[in-house]
This record gives sequence, structure tokens and C-alpha cells, in this order.
Amino acid sequence: MGISTDRAAISEGIGVSVAALDALEREDASLAAGASVGAGVDVLQRRYELCLEGLEVMARLEAQLAAVKSRRAARAVELQQAMTPPDASDTDRTYAQMSVVEEIAGVLTISSAAAGAFVDQSRRICSLPPVMNALAAGVMSWQHARIVADETEGLDAVGAAALVAHFFHPDAPDPARGAAPGELVPSRFRAKIRAWRERHHPESIQKRHAKGVADRRMEYTPDRDGMAWVSLYLPGDTACAIWNRTTATARGLQGPNEPRTLTQLRPDIAASLLLGAGTATDLAEIPTPRADVLVTVPVFALLGVTDEPAVLDGFGPIPASMARKLVADGADSLYRILVDPRDGAPLEIGRKNYRLTGSIKRWIRLRDAQCTFPGCTNKTPDNETDHLQAWEHGGTTGTSNLAELCPKHHRLKHHSQWTPGPATSKDPPGWTSPTGRHYKPEEQDSEPTHWPPESLPPWLQWDVPRECQCLEASLENLPRWEPDDDDRYVDLDDLPADDPLWAELLATPLVPSG
Repeated sequence: MGISTDRAAISEGIGVSVAALDALEREDASLAAGASVGAGVDVLQRRYELCLEGLEVMARLEAQLAAVKSRRAARAVELQQAMTPPDASDTDRTYAQMSVVEEIAGVLTISSAAAGAFVDQSRRICSLPPVMNALAAGVMSWQHARIVADETEGLDAVGAAALVAHFFHPDAPDPARGAAPGELVPSRFRAKIRAWRERHHPESIQKRHAKGVADRRMEYTPDRDGMAWVSLYLPGDTACAIWNRTTATARGLQGPNEPRTLTQLRPDIAASLLLGAGTATDLAEIPTPRADVLVTVPVFALLGVTDEPAVLDGFGPIPASMARKLVADGADSLYRILVDPRDGAPLEIGRKNYRLTGSIKRWIRLRDAQCTFPGCTNKTPDNETDHLQAWEHGGTTGTSNLAELCPKHHRLKHHSQWTPGPATSKDPPGWTSPTGRHYKPEEQDSEPTHWPPESLPPWLQWDVPRECQCLEASLENLPRWEPDDDDRYVDLDDLPADDPLWAELLATPLVPSG
């Protein structure tokens, strides 16, 4: 009964979308034919708006059809399994499964590998009702649903349900902040969902990273027109450093006498470095990355007390041991970001540049992570810090009036009616398009860092329930502390970022990561 009801709801939704699309087409045809319109109506502007509205309805219809398509694929596998005799051998069951995948590949005219991936993703999406419901309602594309399927792979049922609840249940204990999944472009949605998965995966990122390091490799793929691809699968910090070094070198070579673009210079420089002087002995040890990056490190992870993931700017979550190595062996222009253990908010950026213009820019870069324009994924150091409200119009040079924009969207902002909304010290701005469509900001899901009870000062020692592993979950049990109790401790809320006590913390020797 439930299945037929779902089918009826999906069919009704498809019918509504088709009717809406037909109505838009009829209005556009009427305007194109010169039918009488009301006074003051700009025909070209209205037809332009109808095109956008039509694309919006088509995207919803495509998602609804994708929901039906994935349900069909999952149902085909279920029916094939039902037709397999109960006493069939494992070999027979395997070949029966292969057969249905091959048939789906033939019907859809796709490869066997693509059909197998589609079937696996469809079955996983169908097993996650909130994801399927969002897809069937047309509020999220198939690409978004596929990302959820990919990122829940390897998680048990409890872990997958927790991930889905965080992003799809607004009434969850700790729902995702900012734009809904379907309002983010797929690449940004994947980055956000992957960051949450890394923090909550039952297996530590350190163990998973060790497996990944063991799988590092180089791949070579011939392409057309006498070209080829060379890909490296490396630890994130090394790959990020390679990219930043080639980019910086390419910028240095650019000038009036250099005809090559930045995009062309990067592979030329990489090829020159790989094919130039140097022997296997010289390259036996990979040098410490010299990268212009920000590393966000939870305080206790920096001190070696916990193994929470840190975040490498431009890459994402990395093991705590990698962060400690980067900070200890440090790149010349690497800036450490300490994170408040109470709520996951950044405390400060490296003290050597505190209160300088460069420090403010790095703070905005940390908050925004990339260009804040809707759908843009540009994270390069070439991004610019822009005043949301122009200086000449009373705008201030504070974090709530600054945002990161790539050069292209910076120019677009000043030469169009795309309008940014307000920002805060923790969240980037949203945007409004020339036709009035509002795009919510992508807010980062900051969380309290893990705070082991044995590492706390005496006034914060209390019995933490076994199921609670972080301070935020146990705030109700936190005893009230009065300044008279012990004058050795201070309230963090009363400690300004430039207080010498922070310098003492920053100078604390690192605990070896053995």
C-alpha cells in the first residue's frame, strides 16, 4: 500500500511539473506572437524570465523522472532475486545478478560498469527514504542523490542514517546549517557532506589515511590528438603543495614576453621538474610541503591529546598527525588556525600577522573557503577580498562586510545587479540574482572539538556519560565555576585574542605523533 501511494504521489508530481511547463510554453508562444499584453509589460524581459522559470521546472521534472528510473532499477534487481530458486548456489546467484545488470545496460545503452554503478546507487538511495523523497519531490537532482549514495558507501546502517538525518532532517538534534542539499552545486555539496562524514566515520581518519597512503600511485591514460593524462594519487598535503608550487612558479613566469597562459604554464612547469636534473637517490625523500595554505587545527589535536581531523585549506579533512607535521616542520607561509574547543569556531590566525591586512584576508579565506558566488568552486589564492557594501557607500572593513570572490565574479558583482547579502564573522553572504532569486550562503558545519575529561583543569572535571564524547553534548552537566574557586584559571569568554596567554598556548611543545 505504501509503495502504491508513493508511486501515486510521484506520478502526480510529474503531472504537475509537465502542466507547469506547458503553461510556460503557451505564455511564451503568446508573447512571441505579439498578443496583447498589459501596459508597462516588458515583453523581452518577461520572455527571459519565462526561460528561467522553464529551466527551473525542467530541473524538477528531471529529478522526479530520475526517482522513477532508480526505483525501477532497484525493483528489477529485487524481482530477479525473487525469481532465483532458494536453493541456487552462490555462483548461480552471482551470474543472475550480472545478468540483470547487463540487461539494464542494454536498455539504457550504457556500459556494464556504468549500469552496475547505477544499480548500486539506486538501491542505496531507495534504502534511504529522506533522500528518495527529496529526489521524488524534485528539490534535489540525481547528481545530489548519487553523492549521498557514494558518501554513505562503507558506512553501516546507523552511520548512514546519521549522515542523512544531519542533511535532510531539519528537526534533527544537529541539522546542517545554511543552504539545503539541492540548493548547493554538486561539488560543494560533496565537499560539505564529505567533511561531515570524515568527522563522524566510525573508523578514524588516521587509519583510513594509512590505507590510502599504501594505495598511492601514478596513472597514465592516452587521449586523443596526441595528448595524454598523467594522474597522481598522493597524500592531500603533498598534492596541495605541488599544485600551489606550480601555480606560484607559473605566476612568476608570466609577463609581457610570456605568451603561455597560467593553465598552460602549470603542466609545462610540472613536466620540467619531473624530467629535469635529479636522480632516484635525490628523490628518495619527499620534502616537507612548502605551501601557502591555512591549516585549521583543534587545540587538543595540535597538542597530541586527540586525533580529530584537521582541515587543510583547499583540500579538506586531514589526519591530526599530518597537521602536526605540517605545523612542526612548517611551510614558510603556512598559517595555523586554532579552533575553540567549545564550539569549533576559529580563535585566531598565526600571531605573526595579527591585526594586519593580510591577517584579515586570511580570516575571510578561512571563513568562506572559496568564492562565495552561488555555485562557484574557485579556491585559488588569486581570489580577492571584496567589500560587500562599497567603501564609498559607507561600507566598513570588517569581517561582516567582506567576502571572498574570484576575479570573474568580482567583476560581475560590479557590472551587474547580482547583490550580496550581509555576512557575519562566522558565515559568508548569500546572494540575490537580477531576477530576484535568492541563493542562501553555504555555512560551514562547525562542531565542538573532542575534549577529553582527563585533560581538563580540576574545575572542569566531571563525570561524562559514556555515550558523550565531546564537551557540547555534556553542557548540562557542566558545573558552574566562580572566579573565586581558583585564580589559576580564567574564563575563555573574557580572554581576548591578543592576550599573552594565547601566545603561551601556541608555544606549547607538540606531542610526537607516534
